[in-house]
Amino acid sequence: MFFSVVIPTYNRLPILTKCLDALEKQTWDGTYEVVVVDDGSTDGTVPFLQTNPARFPHLRLIEQNHGGPAVARNLGVREAKGDTVVFIDSDLVVTEVFLAAHHQALTQAGSDRVFTYGRVVNTANFEQPTQESYKITDFSAAYFATGNVAIQRKWLLEAGLFDEGFTLYGWEDLELGVRLKKLGLKLIKCPQAVGYHWHPAFRLQQLPRLIQVEYERGRMGVRFYRKHPTWQVKMMIQMTPLHQTLWGALSLGGLLNEKTLAPVLQFLVDQGRPQLALELARIFLNWYNVQGVYAAFREQQS
Repeated sequence: MFFSVVIPTYNRLPILTKCLDALEKQTWDGTYEVVVVDDGSTDGTVPFLQTNPARFPHLRLIEQNHGGPAVARNLGVREAKGDTVVFIDSDLVVTEVFLAAHHQALTQAGSDRVFTYGRVVNTANFEQPTQESYKITDFSAAYFATGNVAIQRKWLLEAGLFDEGFTLYGWEDLELGVRLKKLGLKLIKCPQAVGYHWHPAFRLQQLPRLIQVEYERGRMGVRFYRKHPTWQVKMMIQMTPLHQTLWGALSLGGLLNEKTLAPVLQFLVDQGRPQLALELARIFLNWYNVQGVYAAFREQQS
């Protein structure tokens, strides 16, 4: 088995460096490459990687103009030399047995029509990300998500790769998952393949970007539904009266928002509870998501 670890990146050099250092410490003695697709970074990512070949001997750097993660992952898959692709994000720091765990799970499956999904642990600890404990909020029921997944390259090509029409945030990996499921691929959980997903601790200054992300996710969700108009996808993207009612009621029709809840959120941050503040903020963030869904749906209906 030859692993090609495909990593799209855009302006994440500090955490990308940790990501790549971890991949150079793998205990697995098989063949692997690390394919970093730089998506037009402006933070010095490319010159840094080009001038440190000894530090990253498994690295293959590919450059593209800024086109988004779907375009970058597709380029990485096309350029991959391995028979098996491992997708991770550039802010994920893996353990030393990461590739060995994926390899063991794939070889023990008894079929090649499978893919493995590793565990992702969210953390705000930049210095020691792997010290974070697994939390109930880290659980994911996703069938196919690119944060930590290993799959034979041939199935990606047969399914048609990622839809590059997902130009905003969200859903391109789950949409590909629907097509992979139609090919009869089976998901195998691989909790031993752990990746620690770093993101900075929540601050109020992040809210404009978080709101934008939720609105974009809503709009891309409608593209997902147009391709696969099923009740399951409707539930996933929150395009149901239930979600409208739920998040509308919890946010009091939008009265509980980034402005009215700002004092409470700042208090929680000041008390050292940024994660709790973020969970509270999800009340209105989900409301923005639902608004994005229905705005995009109305536009496409007109």
